[in-house]
Amino acid sequence: MNATPAGATLPGITHHRVEVNGTTLHYVAAGTSGTPILLVHGFPETWWAFHKLIPLLAERHRVFAVDLRGFGDSGNGPGEYDSATSAEDLHLLIEQLDVGPVHLTGQDISGATVFRLATTHPQDVLSFIAIETGLPGFGVEALADITHGGAWYIGVLAAPGIPEMLLAGREREFLGQFAFSAASATPDASTDADIDEFVRSYARPDGWRGAIGLYRSMLREGSEIKALADAPGLTVPVLAVGAGGRSFTAATMTQAAAATEVSSVSLDGVGHYAAMEAPDELAKAILEFVGNIDAAQRF
Repeated sequence: MNATPAGATLPGITHHRVEVNGTTLHYVAAGTSGTPILLVHGFPETWWAFHKLIPLLAERHRVFAVDLRGFGDSGNGPGEYDSATSAEDLHLLIEQLDVGPVHLTGQDISGATVFRLATTHPQDVLSFIAIETGLPGFGVEALADITHGGAWYIGVLAAPGIPEMLLAGREREFLGQFAFSAASATPDASTDADIDEFVRSYARPDGWRGAIGLYRSMLREGSEIKALADAPGLTVPVLAVGAGGRSFTAATMTQAAAATEVSSVSLDGVGHYAAMEAPDELAKAILEFVGNIDAAQRF
């Protein structure tokens, strides 16, 4: 159903809420024609991470951007917040909206979620686009190893009780003074208003629950993701988009999607938050990729 925006919004988009899998998902929609593109955010993000990208894609496609369970304005009550549960949420969202198959686009920590969706519900997916994404079982766990340059906050988020102790109430400090500036090559790409929007959602009660669930899931699900990569495997065309992580996404997807065609694009001079830092370049890469797939589908 249609929803009144709880926070930031854009001209030309509509806000919606839908009940799926024991929770409420908030999503936005834009565009009136063309094959559908589903955008799935990472951390420390919400659907707002795509607010510059959505209008560019909506010129040719129907675009949907969702807040995963536990993030943004989606439900965050008691329950499971692992990637398997989030993947089932997305399957049911696509089913309820009757928009499948979609060009499935995942960023950052949502990698395992969208990979599970694409391998367990292939009927939902036209193509798979990974933006600055790693996968459990294919090396992403190394990002938690601080002795070799890993990110300290992964362990903090995964440790029981610690994120609630250290991060709750300090959302502006973590997001505004560290998270976005540390991983961005263009710091002015995230404005004060952008930070305000992310802070708003993470500062709500239990606002870290989605991130906590996905990072805990990431550290234990490597064998499951590798098994899904082997069978049934990813069978749709893949685009790997690298930016601040350079070749990491392409290397991951080449291994994890060995049975299908993997294309790659590198956004030079761009940090981790590609959709906010280089929306025009990212939109160009996505539109060219999905355009080729759509053209092939017509023949």
